[in-house]
Amino acid sequence: MGNILTTLRRLPTRTTALGAIIATAIIVPAALLAWGPDRPTFTIENPSDHITFNSITNNPNIGGDERNFVGIREKGTNGTWKDDVTVERNKEYVVRAYVHNNARADLNLVAQNVRATFNLPTTTAKKIQVQGTISADNSTPRSVWDEANFNSTEDFNLSYVAGSVKFSNNVFGSAGVSLPESIFTSAGAQLGYDKLDGKIPGCFQYDGYVYFTVKPQFAPKNSFETQKQVRKSGQTEWKKDITVNPGDTVDYMLTYKNTGEKVQDNVLLQDTLPTGMTYIDGSTSLYNGNNPNGVKISDNVTKPSGVNIGSYNPGAVAYVKFSAKAANSEQLPVCGPNKLTNKVRTTVDGGYKEDTAEVTVPKECQPEAKYVCDNLAVEKIERTQFKFTTTTTAENATFKNVTYVIRNESGIEVERKTSTEKTLVYSQATAGKYTVQAYVTFTVNGVDKTEITSENCKKPFEVVPTPPVEIEVCDLETKKIITIKESDFDSSKHSKNLNDCKETPPVKIEVCDLTTKKVITINESDFDSSKHSKNLADCKETPPVKIDVCEISTKKVITINEKDFDSSKHSKNLNDCKETPPVEKCPIPGKEHLPKDSKDCATDKCPVPGKEHLSKDSSDCNETPVELPQTGISGGATIAGIGLVTAGLGYALSSRRIRDMLIGQ
Repeated sequence: MGNILTTLRRLPTRTTALGAIIATAIIVPAALLAWGPDRPTFTIENPSDHITFNSITNNPNIGGDERNFVGIREKGTNGTWKDDVTVERNKEYVVRAYVHNNARADLNLVAQNVRATFNLPTTTAKKIQVQGTISADNSTPRSVWDEANFNSTEDFNLSYVAGSVKFSNNVFGSAGVSLPESIFTSAGAQLGYDKLDGKIPGCFQYDGYVYFTVKPQFAPKNSFETQKQVRKSGQTEWKKDITVNPGDTVDYMLTYKNTGEKVQDNVLLQDTLPTGMTYIDGSTSLYNGNNPNGVKISDNVTKPSGVNIGSYNPGAVAYVKFSAKAANSEQLPVCGPNKLTNKVRTTVDGGYKEDTAEVTVPKECQPEAKYVCDNLAVEKIERTQFKFTTTTTAENATFKNVTYVIRNESGIEVERKTSTEKTLVYSQATAGKYTVQAYVTFTVNGVDKTEITSENCKKPFEVVPTPPVEIEVCDLETKKIITIKESDFDSSKHSKNLNDCKETPPVKIEVCDLTTKKVITINESDFDSSKHSKNLADCKETPPVKIDVCEISTKKVITINEKDFDSSKHSKNLNDCKETPPVEKCPIPGKEHLPKDSKDCATDKCPVPGKEHLSKDSSDCNETPVELPQTGISGGATIAGIGLVTAGLGYALSSRRIRDMLIGQ
């Protein structure tokens, strides 16, 4: 492929597109590659950094991939642009090619000598492919192409509608600017943005569309119509079916019309009469434009050769009329209504069409016997027992009996039962698949007609194996009642005592909630001795024990709950709250620490100087000293006695002070 592309790049500018078309047509089948060449692709978000055409894969303007840039749709419609369309007569179609320089806008890259070329074949076929090419001198690749197909079940060719090739963009508008028909040659047609100068900058603003109109041309249509009608001779109204008596004469009308687009030569009509209808010689006449009043023609109309009624232009009509006679009653094939259908075949250029008309001729006959086995019904009564019921039709005949033949799955007869009734109860113990067929015997005019049957009197039935015994058990895991096969019973999983699946309501008990000291109701299984007590008295509210205490801080007697007693705040000795009167202090200097009523603190002071610390009534507090008997020298004794007294008094005073100090301490 690389060598082919290299060769194409070396072709002159004006022949590049044509060369690409020829090369790709030879090397790469259109079914395998509808566009080309294979090239790098880009997106709207990431456009090209160089000049390249129709290589963005997410362009919503043309449905995504720009490489698929050639499309077709019916003119005057807003349908989708398609790669394949099926064309119809008398319609026109628009071919469109998208043109977009994918270079990024900010690069200001302008494509030079941009041209569009279309390969529009002039061949006649059931499929015609058109190919569009966009090229530019400075584009990479230099040219890109895409294809689209016209299809039909008939051969056709494409005719370009003169003056329809145009280029539209943001400058030229939707009406577009006309392009030369050189676009259908290797030279192509130069495009542009604001003028057809071959220059197209990169960006969506500068994109555009090349489009033109074609009309499919078909070979002239060769079509016609034919019709067969009948009437009783002497009447005027033609019908598709009539009823006449045996021996009556009828007229037939054969109609031909050219509904095509060309002259049809050697139109041939041939009519086939049914048994019971006879052609009347010399009765055939032809009516057409040349013979509006009719002209006698050959009697061959009812023969295999038929009659040639000539040539007819489009829209021309011809009629062939002839007569025939119905058979007499004894010649009619069946009793009752005899439907006699005859058929015309009209042949034009090797093709033919047919139509029919029907004549009903009744025939009266002696009653005929009719005896039919209409149907057999099989009803299952039990596993091994079935009821067979036969329905029959018997006209001028009498039902006698019915024999039921039972066959196994291999078609081998295993049993037959005959009943004078139309029903039979049948038992079959062996499991398997069977068929039963009813064979009926009727008596007709004293003669037995035996083994009368039909496909509706044959039916299948089946004896199924003994079903497994099913039992209901309690599923010990889910505690649900389930149905199982008795053979699947497992005592470790199931219990036949369905009461084992009955949901036992939990036993409720009242307990004392040790946390809240409230009586609550719980499931017995939820009892927790650390949280509950079954002794409801434990929740009875015991009034707190009240005690009188001495409040140490206030020295008041108060009443508190015994549990609130705090030895650091209270005393149970109420005397601790009795108010102790203040102790009066001794007024004697140096003895203030003694109570006033202390014997060492006399209130009546000794008036003797130096004895103020003594009470007045103290024996040591005498104002007149006790005279001692004088002995010895009076003078000396006196002095000596005084000294001794004085000394003794001093010792006494000193001893008392020490005692008082000790007492004070």
